[in-house]
Amino acid sequence: MSLELNPHDAVVIADTQAWVQRAVIGLNLCPFAKSVVVKGQVRYVVSHASGAKPLLADLKRELLALAAADPVLLDTTMLMAPDGFADFLDFNELLARTDKLLMDLDLDGVLQIASLHPRYQFADTDPEDITNFTNRAPYPTLHLLREDSVDRAVAAFPNAEAIFETNMQTMHDLGLEGWAALAVGASALPEADT
Repeated sequence: MSLELNPHDAVVIADTQAWVQRAVIGLNLCPFAKSVVVKGQVRYVVSHASGAKPLLADLKRELLALAAADPVLLDTTMLMAPDGFADFLDFNELLARTDKLLMDLDLDGVLQIASLHPRYQFADTDPEDITNFTNRAPYPTLHLLREDSVDRAVAAFPNAEAIFETNMQTMHDLGLEGWAALAVGASALPEADT
């Protein structure tokens, strides 16, 4: 059964899927991503939240859905929030609350949440440092992952601890012009139907 997406959500999902294909998989930033994408085990959900409280409500719903789902059918969820959180620091401050939500739901150790943002910035880097782009998705995004899947992927991948360093080198080799050529940013969005 497929649900008809409104034009706003369809663009957000298409942009995120293009970023996953061209950057995450295309640059091999996450060696584990291709498998779940090929198997159709990624759920893409658009949140229309513009503030913390409604986004946390959407996150709670998606955490519970992922935890209850058959891992063979659904392994990971991308929760995009295109209508708010333009400021990275505001989005980053929300992460302590997402971790608390995991604990409140007794899902700490079962699921984990990774954050992605169009203006993502690692500590002690300049805003336009190319290494920040490893975590720059088209929209503010919370990536929900199963701990068991992460553990299996890391165990199966030789030198998993080297992924971060490899990604930094990949980004340095690519450069800002190379990143721009990937065309993985946000599109102009039609009005949201909420």
